[in-house]
Amino acid sequence: MFSRSGYQALPLGDFDRFQQSSIGLYGAQKGFFSFGSKADQLGSARNAADSSQGWLSWICHGIITSLVFLLMLLTFPISGWFALKIVPTYERMVIFRLGRLRAPQGPGVVLLLPFIDHWQRVDLRTRAFNVPPCKLISRDGAVLSMGADVQFRVWDPALSVLVVKDLVAATRMTAQSAMAKALGKKSLREIQGEKLRIGEQLLLDINDMTKSWGLEVDRVELTMEAVLQPPRDALQGPLGAIAPVLEGSPPQLASHLLDSKPGAPEADSVVTVSEVDSPRRRPSVAELLSAVEPILSEALVSQVGASYQVDIILPGGTRSTFFIDLSSGSGRAGCGVPQGSPDVVLEVAEEDLQELMLGELRPLAAYMSGRLRVQGDLQLALRLEELFKAVKLHR
Repeated sequence: MFSRSGYQALPLGDFDRFQQSSIGLYGAQKGFFSFGSKADQLGSARNAADSSQGWLSWICHGIITSLVFLLMLLTFPISGWFALKIVPTYERMVIFRLGRLRAPQGPGVVLLLPFIDHWQRVDLRTRAFNVPPCKLISRDGAVLSMGADVQFRVWDPALSVLVVKDLVAATRMTAQSAMAKALGKKSLREIQGEKLRIGEQLLLDINDMTKSWGLEVDRVELTMEAVLQPPRDALQGPLGAIAPVLEGSPPQLASHLLDSKPGAPEADSVVTVSEVDSPRRRPSVAELLSAVEPILSEALVSQVGASYQVDIILPGGTRSTFFIDLSSGSGRAGCGVPQGSPDVVLEVAEEDLQELMLGELRPLAAYMSGRLRVQGDLQLALRLEELFKAVKLHR
């Protein structure tokens, strides 16, 4: 995997690819009185940064460094408590002396000159973060809520400090944009069946963009939160088969039923029409609200612990409001506005609320698709899923 992404593999446990420090008077990058003598490891990028420095700058650098070093010797061993740092094997210390970068120090004991050295520790161990679920549109028009889990490690401490200020945030944004670009070229069926292969391709794409930051992505795993909208052609097959049977007036359908013989294939088509013509009736909002009151309990209040105001948009454009108070006691529910200010105000259409309370739509998926609007703490709003689960079990 490392050879494909353009990196050289690092043996497990070998953190000594950066040379260790040793006591000396001259350090890397031509610094005077540094704690460690080592070869320059930053290459042409560092030489380009130093090309603008003149002899006067080097003389001033040497004089100031000599004075600070002498002051540290005069105040030793008190200064040793502040100047000597211990760097473990899995870390490196990036030091800026008078604003100039030195080679990464460690592991072991590292000497820092007071007042003129600024340092930052860099962890070389593998770290992980998650890309939060976001709405993506696949090639066939499906709307998905997709996230990812990413593991990475730093292979060049100096570059990770110089190039990027927030390494995790920059990598997360890069992974999110690469994921949106890659999944936009795939259909829903390909995404569901080729997650591993898409994750491997994402790993290579992310590494191409982040290798100049001094880090390497080791693993990308896609996670599908929900399918917010099916593909455009998902309903063409079933509806195309039923459409010829539905054509014609009711008398024609009745004559078709009377003329068909028992056991004939046409009888199956007529039965299918009766199933399509009589869909299951959904309960009204008032019926759902009446189903909420019996399941209120102290256990549910301890799980949720918040009060809600729900503004329902009815089909005619009018609005209806009811409240669910799960902040104290055994909880309360009813029509109107709750006493005091609610913790969260929700706005949802009547049909979407029916799907939520019947367990056909999850609150996070409704929020990501814009069908549920939240005013207040989103985490508290998502806790209502516990109430919806209880309603579904009670029914």
